[in-house]
Amino acid sequence: MDRPGHAQVAFFSGREIEHTPAHGMDTLFVVGYHSIEEIDNALQDVNLRLAPKNIRHIFFGANDSYHPRGAAEITVWENMIMPYLTRGFFCSLDIPMQYVEEFHEGGLCEFDRFIPIIKVPVPYAKLWNYNTCIKIDDRDFAATNPGVWVHQLHDLRSRDRFTDWSQYEKDHTL
Repeated sequence: MDRPGHAQVAFFSGREIEHTPAHGMDTLFVVGYHSIEEIDNALQDVNLRLAPKNIRHIFFGANDSYHPRGAAEITVWENMIMPYLTRGFFCSLDIPMQYVEEFHEGGLCEFDRFIPIIKVPVPYAKLWNYNTCIKIDDRDFAATNPGVWVHQLHDLRSRDRFTDWSQYEKDHTL
């Protein structure tokens, strides 16, 4: 992702501004894959700055950095995230649509504090007409879901769920 001020950034911190279950939480954002030691060091750095508060939410795959090549790399990412879930952190992962089916075969979704964010790009969302719908379908007829869900795009674009790009400028790179 071409994000100003974030070239070569591995970690940054800030408030979770997207309207997820972690909205408003102080957050460590992790760009790409890192060792547990590297993440723990970044947490320590941020917690020193935020003292007496501590980070309780980690956003993995920040800046569109989750792009595993196959099941083995998905497992590597799960092994990076799992220790933080077992330590009681809320953990989000920004998952591009093309990885959803293969990712779901892992065990992270079994954790109540895991927040999978399925990323569905819809270019020109404001230009689609009032009747435009988003359909949550299945990979094939009756393959894994009991049916389909259809939502009007207009209803999904409510103000209370919108995050303006300018709000992303409040982060602190590490």
